[in-house]
Amino acid sequence: MVEVESIDNNLLPHLFRTEYTKMIAVICHLFGMQHIELAEDIASDTFLKATEIWSLKGIPENPIAWLYTVAKNKTKDYLKRNVFFEKEILPNIKAENLEYYETNIDFTEQNIKDSQLAMIFAVCDPANSQEAQICLALQILCGFSLEDIANAFLSNKETIKKRLQRARENLRRQHFEIQNLDPTEILLRLDAVITTLYLLFNEGYFSRSNDKLIRKDLCSEAMRLTFTLTENAMTNTGKVNALLALQCFQSSRLDARVSASEETVLFDEQDKNLWNTELINKGNYYLVEACSKDELSKYHLEASIAYWHTTADDNEKWKYILPLYNQLILVEYSPITALNRTFAFSKVYGNEKAIAEAEKLNLQINHYYHSLLGYLYSPIDTDKAIRHFRQSISLTNSDVEKKQLSKTIYRLEKDTQSL
Repeated sequence: MVEVESIDNNLLPHLFRTEYTKMIAVICHLFGMQHIELAEDIASDTFLKATEIWSLKGIPENPIAWLYTVAKNKTKDYLKRNVFFEKEILPNIKAENLEYYETNIDFTEQNIKDSQLAMIFAVCDPANSQEAQICLALQILCGFSLEDIANAFLSNKETIKKRLQRARENLRRQHFEIQNLDPTEILLRLDAVITTLYLLFNEGYFSRSNDKLIRKDLCSEAMRLTFTLTENAMTNTGKVNALLALQCFQSSRLDARVSASEETVLFDEQDKNLWNTELINKGNYYLVEACSKDELSKYHLEASIAYWHTTADDNEKWKYILPLYNQLILVEYSPITALNRTFAFSKVYGNEKAIAEAEKLNLQINHYYHSLLGYLYSPIDTDKAIRHFRQSISLTNSDVEKKQLSKTIYRLEKDTQSL
């Protein structure tokens, strides 16, 4: 043990975030998803014991190994003495198999990876809504608290609690087998898994929280889970690699997207010295991997667009980005894609032609629509630009965006008065 005085107060919370969900995955891998509460109890008790012991005796030399040893011992205790086990699990286990369960509490790195992969597919159950899948992913796969999830969805804890209860009940009823993943079952669920991880990343990249524009913790968790998919031959597909490439490219610019005062920094104004070149290089690698597979998806197109955004500041790149948006709209239309395409259109053909393109969309209740028109009108008609920016303020729920838009209006009004 290290000295008590040397304890890092941030270590245990960090280990809880990284190891808690792994413990649950391994135990569920052994006993099944229907006993997830048992797995959560064991993992929670393990960290409770760490809190008590480490505060008295200090941090062990290998804290992760210590945690897994305690978790393994606690699981054995449940197997031997826990009333829940005796009533609910033991009747389904033949006496000669009891030793198998006791000796196969396996916290090796490979079994943790296999267990986490199985857990991802269990959580991303198409029987649940996409929002429910994301909530479950945040709670079960990422270890987020009820309050964290409620904040991410701009919802109250009671609503999220009920959503999770229904989703978890679905998991128990489905009896999804996670000990040995079936290739057919993987094929059926893989698109749902990819969609959930894509949406989870977007929750962080375009946070709906009132006080934060970006949630780096959500982005990093989505990337970690997507990377897990690339480590298994059955799930290392072109779509998965394209999604990971997209996440790498987008994450590379996170530090440059928000100022020290938590204000949005527009792309053209970002300090490129803050871009993470290591993540850009990883994005390049996974994009090449994605394109080596015989498929094309919206993730390939979005990753390709993100790639061009990480290249040198060259106006020529927009002539490559616009055709990608044209393809993306055909593959999967969304208002945001249409608005982003219009922005790219303005870079190629100018603001006046882009205004005509934007107004065809007629997305009057979308605040991004008015923000885009405000941007496009700014060098042409200041009054119209201000009206659109004010309309955007009235439609957004984000305090960060309202603050940024208000500053833009103030700057435009000041420039007008100085003429």
